[in-house]
Amino acid sequence: MENHQIEMGAIKANGLEVPNGGLRSSMMPSWSLHKPVGRVLQSIRTVIFTSKLNLLMPFGPATIILYYTTNWHGMIFLFSMLGITPLAERLGYATEQLAIYTGPTLGGLLNATFGNATEMIIAIYALKNGMIRIVQQSLLGSILSNMLLVVGCAFFAGGIVHRNKDQVFSKANAVVNSGLLLMAVMGLMFPAVLHFTHSEVQQGASEVALSRFSSCIMLVAYASYLYFQLSGRNNSYSQLGTEEVPNEDATEEDEEIEISMWEAITWLAVLTIWISVLSEYLVNAIEGASDSLNLPVAFISVILLPIVGNAAEHASAIMFAMKDKLDITIGVAIGSSTQISMFVIPFCVVVGWMMGQKMDLNFQLFETATLFITVLVVAFLLQDGIANYLKGFMLILCYLIVAASFFVHVDPQSSDDD
Repeated sequence: MENHQIEMGAIKANGLEVPNGGLRSSMMPSWSLHKPVGRVLQSIRTVIFTSKLNLLMPFGPATIILYYTTNWHGMIFLFSMLGITPLAERLGYATEQLAIYTGPTLGGLLNATFGNATEMIIAIYALKNGMIRIVQQSLLGSILSNMLLVVGCAFFAGGIVHRNKDQVFSKANAVVNSGLLLMAVMGLMFPAVLHFTHSEVQQGASEVALSRFSSCIMLVAYASYLYFQLSGRNNSYSQLGTEEVPNEDATEEDEEIEISMWEAITWLAVLTIWISVLSEYLVNAIEGASDSLNLPVAFISVILLPIVGNAAEHASAIMFAMKDKLDITIGVAIGSSTQISMFVIPFCVVVGWMMGQKMDLNFQLFETATLFITVLVVAFLLQDGIANYLKGFMLILCYLIVAASFFVHVDPQSSDDD
């Protein structure tokens, strides 16, 4: 009995009372090996296998196979579009998870930035290949899609779910974004007017110089807007909004944490790299797809390409509208349009300047007029701070008119080239 008690005492001493004892140290290697592996597998399962849209992911590798084995440019374009769409949506998901750790203000900025990462990557690849009109039209299409289709679908879905009441949002934030969008229209309008009135000091050179100067001014304005938002002044806007927004009460659901902060950062890097790979194949197939599918390049650039880039904004904006969180919907959709017009487009002009490409803000008369009318329509619909399914339906119908217009539109530069 004494020997047995002594042995049990030794086991107790080594196993429980001694922190670095024999039992615990012998178990550590298996725990340290299985825990990270299990965490990685859990993260992969959460990000890859929880969204039904990820069923489209095999189209990504299929795009690369088709590119090197066939000359079917139409199929390569469609497959690359389908392959990028779930990646853009998952990029938005990873950004939302990271935003939980960074707070609402910085999180909203991250949402808009990485939500537009797809458009920026596609634009830079097209710019590198000298496809300036495709860059201009794809970025214009992203703005139009966000302002008309994304906001329209969100208002319509939210209005159907909450059909017995009007949904409300902060008028102050909507006014600030509308002002920035009108400033962007002004920056795009003057180079176009200068070109079409033939009033340049130096033919061709003046509009490029004006575009580069205006782009720098727009970047300064956007940087000021970010400082204004992140410096805490935006809290007065939030308070102003909450005075007018009775639907955001204490019963609001908190965002569910599904992956850690470093996992979210890792997934952002992985998804961005994979999107950049597929974007190169997408850009290279655009002109061939236009011939094989018998669609105008303008229609492909303005209408079809933004469907890929706006997948994340579209899904999250509708989801938040159905949860009666209209301020987040406006922040995602209109904030994304603001960022493209005030940051991504001027940034592409500056990058083109560095590349030696004459990227300018002359988007041609038809495109500039379309953007101007769209900004006016959306600004008028947002000015009262009320959303319902009728407004959403009107915005969707406006987008259908824009899509039909670009379907029958012939790009003047491409006709001149012919």
